[in-house]
Amino acid sequence: MFNSLSGRFLLLTIAFVMLAEVLIFVPSVARFREDYLLSRLERAQIASLALLATEDMIEPDLEQELLENAGVFNVVLRRDQARQLVLSSPIPEPVYESYDLRNASPLELVPDALIRLADPTPRIIRVIGEPVRGAGLLIEVTMDTAPLRGAMIEYGLRILLLSAVISVLTALLLFLAVQRLLVMPIKRVVRAMQVYAEAPEDARRIITPSAGVRELNEAETTLQSLQTELTAALRQKERLAQLGAAVAKISHDLRNILTTAQLFTDRMAASEDPAVKRAAPKIVRAISRAVSLCENTLAFGKAEEPPPRLDRVALAAIVNDVVDSERLSAGETDISFSEDVPAGLTLRADPEQLHRVLSNLIRNARQAIAASGKPGEIGIRADEDESEWKILVSDTGPGLPPKAREHLFQPFQGGTRKGGTGLGLAIAADLIRGHGGRLELLHTGPGGTAFSLRLPKGAALAEAAAE
Repeated sequence: MFNSLSGRFLLLTIAFVMLAEVLIFVPSVARFREDYLLSRLERAQIASLALLATEDMIEPDLEQELLENAGVFNVVLRRDQARQLVLSSPIPEPVYESYDLRNASPLELVPDALIRLADPTPRIIRVIGEPVRGAGLLIEVTMDTAPLRGAMIEYGLRILLLSAVISVLTALLLFLAVQRLLVMPIKRVVRAMQVYAEAPEDARRIITPSAGVRELNEAETTLQSLQTELTAALRQKERLAQLGAAVAKISHDLRNILTTAQLFTDRMAASEDPAVKRAAPKIVRAISRAVSLCENTLAFGKAEEPPPRLDRVALAAIVNDVVDSERLSAGETDISFSEDVPAGLTLRADPEQLHRVLSNLIRNARQAIAASGKPGEIGIRADEDESEWKILVSDTGPGLPPKAREHLFQPFQGGTRKGGTGLGLAIAADLIRGHGGRLELLHTGPGGTAFSLRLPKGAALAEAAAE
């Protein structure tokens, strides 16, 4: 119970109410002590005035009875300039302390009351006060503190019992109020979340705000908005997954068909017919692009790329291999390649995945320059520092089109050339993230484009490989 919101609220309520009662109890006890002493002064004054009215001596037994009724040992009354011992009896011990109630402040009354409660030893005290109704200038009595302390303890116990009853009733009412106004609405929200979590695609499980408390209603409204967006996203994801599966199947079958067609186009290229010779290269290029598109779609459609198999690899060998392949693909296009990779530079990476990343970047650069119809240069530069390896791939091409810059690294949206799919950069970025690194576009424009590839060293790379 006490681990719940309402249970803890109950405990806090009891504690705070008791604290408030304690703060009330202290001045109340001081006030009770003052009233008790003033009542003893008033009784003593009444007894002394009755004696003064007779103007005769009274019997000792009557005098003792008057003192006992007043609860004092003796009474001193000052009606004019002279002090007069009106009533007296033997005092069992010397006076311990005197208290003047004529001008007593709360700062004096509260400590005196607490000291009297804490001291169980009976004391003889002198109390000085003003006579009621102006019946003199001063009245003074001596009395025992035992009855005073007993009355104060009895009064304190009554206050304590009353405080406990008030605390329990207040806490119970607040407990029920919190249960009704806060705990039950919160439980409804929690239950709605649990029901929604069982089938988040079901729009019927989205919460409907109904709380009367403004803050809870705002929480329910926010949760409703979140659930609505999540349900829509899950439905879209499911549709895209189904579409992706269908596209993968179509691409697989289409690739087989196009591969067969490619074999026939190779034979057509050997024909002596001039018309066939002119058409065959175009058909070959079109089929090659279609096969490449199918293969890229199938590669991207996999659930995830396999984790990188990290090994020490010589970067220069991979760069040379990629550049040699691209030189052959460039054909008669006026494209030059520059390599600034230290011969002894080795890094920890998956050689196959790193080859794919560099191939995508350099191929995109080659295709961009070839499409511009102007000569160009592609540069590959690498270095390292204490924390990471850095590879820079730059070109002097026309730069990325606006659409590619807006949707860079997004599949089917960030294509860098006309007719491109954007899968190459998306796959490259995923592979680099698998190494714990990052692929970034440094700049692009009419003067060329540059991509930065960074691979971390040490602990960061180990954590990426472990994931």
